[in-house]
Amino acid sequence: MSIRNGVTSPAPSLKACKCGGIAPTNDVKHQHHENGIEDIKGQLLQRRERRSSSSAGHEKCPFHFDMELDHKPPSREEMLPELASSYRSLLKNLGEDVDREGLLKTPMRAAKAMLFFTKGYDQTIEDVMNDAVFNEDHDDLVIVKDIEMFSVCEHHLVPFWGKVSVGYLPNKKVLGLSKVARIVEVFSRRLQVQERLTKQIALAVVEAIQPTGVGVVVEGTHMCMVMRGVQKINSKTTTSTMLGVFRDDPKTREEFLSLVK
Repeated sequence: MSIRNGVTSPAPSLKACKCGGIAPTNDVKHQHHENGIEDIKGQLLQRRERRSSSSAGHEKCPFHFDMELDHKPPSREEMLPELASSYRSLLKNLGEDVDREGLLKTPMRAAKAMLFFTKGYDQTIEDVMNDAVFNEDHDDLVIVKDIEMFSVCEHHLVPFWGKVSVGYLPNKKVLGLSKVARIVEVFSRRLQVQERLTKQIALAVVEAIQPTGVGVVVEGTHMCMVMRGVQKINSKTTTSTMLGVFRDDPKTREEFLSLVK
């Protein structure tokens, strides 16, 4: 109870914080568990409400680069002629004869290939889930490992590829196993960096089934390091994202990492 200007007001209700401290329930400054699943779910919802194709600065966005944007790109057919023209110009600028037999159809072939490499821009998590979320009273670790991944480096437009392992602790819901691989496909088939790809996969699992924890490990080989630059053909890059209990509980994290090795 507190007294201000002669008026008695009830004391604020208190809540126990995960860190072991006590804070008023309305004390927003005491919210420091940003890696919790509930916090992440809230951040996703806030992002969607805050930004869309009608938001300032995003009216002409051709793609939704991440889950913050909900608009889709132009149709494939609409994009092909301009892309093919760009590849034709590229070949000319390289000094090639674009009218020679071997290159006559190359611009259109390359345009179609690039659209396939980036087909993930046309897909959303809702598209690939296809209602394959099931109520199941299972609360032990689920892992889908060694999922093949192919992507395109956004810095040099050359491929990188590798393996993805995804684990989660269910919270009364499980995913159809093939849908984990489809989530990987959605985000890998875009212009990417491996660090962002790893986190996007983890956040997509959170969005789909709200588990108590998610872990994702990606191991990739990058052609931008193999056929140019330092040219280290045996180098591999490993990235990971841990959310919820995978970040908070060392034993859960260790179990996951030992099983995906």
